[in-house]
Amino acid sequence: MGNFYTDVIRVSPHYRTPYRISDPQLLEPATRRKVEAILKDAAAHGVMLGIYETYRSEERQERLFQQGASQLRHVGVHHYGLACDIVYLVDGEPSWKGDFGLLGHLARAHGLVWGGDWGHPGRPTGFPDQDHVQRCAVWQQADLFRGGWYPA
Repeated sequence: MGNFYTDVIRVSPHYRTPYRISDPQLLEPATRRKVEAILKDAAAHGVMLGIYETYRSEERQERLFQQGASQLRHVGVHHYGLACDIVYLVDGEPSWKGDFGLLGHLARAHGLVWGGDWGHPGRPTGFPDQDHVQRCAVWQQADLFRGGWYPA
């Protein structure tokens, strides 16, 4: 029996791309619904948010690590369709300016982990990733990366 990772992502033409992918169809379906709900809730608050990156290949992850944009050299949760980077949209363009606290609040409200918390709400970390949300607790990541866990 397969899962979204094996049935959709592994066979995607984007599987080895070194480029940024923002296609919400490469988010695992429950994760996609939660991300869409976040965008809708933000819009209801008058805040325009948009998806910046969904799936990320190993090749792209290595490039981001080399640039210092990630502390992970190898695949992260994005690789499994369980993470999304969400940014402000200003005149239709992505922006990282401003407070991402609303994103954190909405992520928690929809059962996602916010990169500003990294599983510890209210406690700052050494590498906050304020535009990042994921449907995988930090303590589950190692098992995910080993192939021992994937959401049903």
